[in-house]
Amino acid sequence: MRMWFSAGCLFLAAGILSAQPAPSTAKSSRPELTLEQAKTRAAELRTAYGKPAAEWPKPTLDPGTEHRELGLLPEVIHPKDNPHSKDKEELGRALFFDGRLSGTRQSACASCHDPDLAWADGRTTSFGHDRKPLKRNAPTVANTAFATAYFWDGRSASLEAQAKAVLANPDEMRADEKELTGRLEKAPGYTELFEKVFGDKGITVDRAAMAIACFERTVVGGRSRFDTFLKGKPEILSDSEVRGLHLFRTDARCLHCHNGPTLSDGKFHDVGLSYYGREFEDLGRFRVTKAKADVGAFRTPSLRNVGKTSPYMHNGLFDLDGVLRMYNAGMPTLKKTEKHKDDPNFPTKSPLLKPLGLNKQDLADLEAFLRCLDEPARRVRPPAISLPVSEIEK
Repeated sequence: MRMWFSAGCLFLAAGILSAQPAPSTAKSSRPELTLEQAKTRAAELRTAYGKPAAEWPKPTLDPGTEHRELGLLPEVIHPKDNPHSKDKEELGRALFFDGRLSGTRQSACASCHDPDLAWADGRTTSFGHDRKPLKRNAPTVANTAFATAYFWDGRSASLEAQAKAVLANPDEMRADEKELTGRLEKAPGYTELFEKVFGDKGITVDRAAMAIACFERTVVGGRSRFDTFLKGKPEILSDSEVRGLHLFRTDARCLHCHNGPTLSDGKFHDVGLSYYGREFEDLGRFRVTKAKADVGAFRTPSLRNVGKTSPYMHNGLFDLDGVLRMYNAGMPTLKKTEKHKDDPNFPTKSPLLKPLGLNKQDLADLEAFLRCLDEPARRVRPPAISLPVSEIEK
């Protein structure tokens, strides 16, 4: 039976689970602070976090866990085999918005990665070729310059490979290389742009992917209020946001996976949402590696701009408050039934996930901090060359 999801709710479609941890592992919510206590606590934390990051309070991390502190985004390093140039960036920008790259001439990269929607699309899952509902939520393109694996399952090792995979995917853009290159050759201006960037007039899918990747590496944030905070202005964050920052690094245990400048470890974890053996089953990284440890594992998303990139998780089934409540409960735990007794691939949830016992005030503070990671809107207009196809090009 099909189940529908609302923020914070977990239904049996998730696969033999409960929204609450087992009684033996449940953790009671700690008492909320009084108004005066909360104000005093925020003042203490503002002083502590106003110091250099190396002097911040000690984070809560399990033994053996690498400590990668939060911080400002570094400079983007473009790969040697696809160096940056302004002309290549502009070519990539045009291609990113151009429907000619899809089989229907109606879909572009920007269809699922819209700058007006924080470089995502705001949908549970995206629509593909002929408006086919796809299986996974579209991640934001912002800050992908710092990633080392792409797609939720990490099946591409570069932005160039990711772009080519989407173009060729019959369920996504379904681009035929001959038709694609023919359309671009007929479109006024593209031949000259490719020659300017690559030294000759040859238009290929490989070159198009290189230009798109070059452009995507320029979609970089760093303008959030948290960035201003990190630059030495502790007053920029509210009391709730400062308390949330401390929770993020300590009792909420977020720093285990959401760390470093992008607030992502770039690794793959099973958070209990594989829906193993159920309608929404998605085995994640396992489809790539075939390793049992990767069953149900998905890449840790960046939390930058998280307030603007809902809905969440690989299947896009949850809102932010719901995600926080699920993590507070320790995330769902799949329970073996008789039919799974000897199943070698039965997924095992990450041991980093534990019931937290955060109270309503804590969850509100944590959400407040996450929303201070949001960036001002970046308006990007499609270049004229990528606008609607004329009759002469058909």
